[in-house]
Amino acid sequence: MADLHQILFNMHILYSLALGIWAAYMASKQQAISGHYWGAIVTYALLAGATLLVGAVLLLSGLQPRSGRIVVYVLYMLWLAIIMPGLFSLMSGRDDMRAALAYALLAIFNFTTSLSMMERELTGPWITPV
Repeated sequence: MADLHQILFNMHILYSLALGIWAAYMASKQQAISGHYWGAIVTYALLAGATLLVGAVLLLSGLQPRSGRIVVYVLYMLWLAIIMPGLFSLMSGRDDMRAALAYALLAIFNFTTSLSMMERELTGPWITPV
């Protein structure tokens, strides 16, 4: 199960980067955000939610990240799961160039946040506390 969590989290990192590049490209071309991008945002939220769910199962089974900072892990994962749909809500569904730029910045921020989580061992390896 810990391997599944790591795979999902790695997918999340790469997906965040891809969303950031895609939105930055749309903003640079002054294009409106397409329906495909909105679908990718939904996929992003589902991926982050699935990663959090697997992490919750690991926590409930008695494992924890090596860093031991469970609350920080849960808060970060909740952030990553709700912020992109939250930005959609805050922007009232805008799809112009400025919205694309906002999504690009947020996706790149989430990418760097996720890398930071991995570096600080918030996402694993999962161990049994002593």
